[in-house]
Amino acid sequence: MGEMEEALARASAGTATRPIPKSAQARMRFLLKTEKGSTRALAARLGITQRTVERYLKGTLRRPRAELAARLEREVRRDWQPRVQQRAKKQAATATGIVIETRARFGFTAAPGSTDDGRIRRITQHLPPPYAARLFDAQASGATEQQLQRIAAEGLQEIYFKDNGRRAADLEVEFTDIDYIELDF
Repeated sequence: MGEMEEALARASAGTATRPIPKSAQARMRFLLKTEKGSTRALAARLGITQRTVERYLKGTLRRPRAELAARLEREVRRDWQPRVQQRAKKQAATATGIVIETRARFGFTAAPGSTDDGRIRRITQHLPPPYAARLFDAQASGATEQQLQRIAAEGLQEIYFKDNGRRAADLEVEFTDIDYIELDF
């Protein structure tokens, strides 16, 4: 999973209205429901044995090691309140848009004679709903990390660098070397 896809997943998980289950047993029960009761499928998803899953469900094991605890939390957050996540995505894609905060290298292809060499910039920018919709559609269709970055770069190019067409008409933005990226909707 790439940085853009992880940022989209974190933003989606951040829309939850209730906290995730606290105990390992409750988290296992929740994930078991999402796997339609298959302990084998849950074990494969978490990278542990089927017997270990059964022990957590029974309550024999209570405290997972740090690696498993992190994996368990990540998987629960990904599947927690799917309808709330879908509603938030729909709202962002149709009405509110998405906020992108990033520190990355931005380079430019501009008119001859310009001095727009690439450099690290920290940018926080609201992107309108059409860009949010394009990001969500691309993610749902299994787009690559580069395709997701290209959509974000187009949005930043039009809104931040070109100021909605008021300046730098021939400017094309290259979005590379992402240090970090956070999305919110």
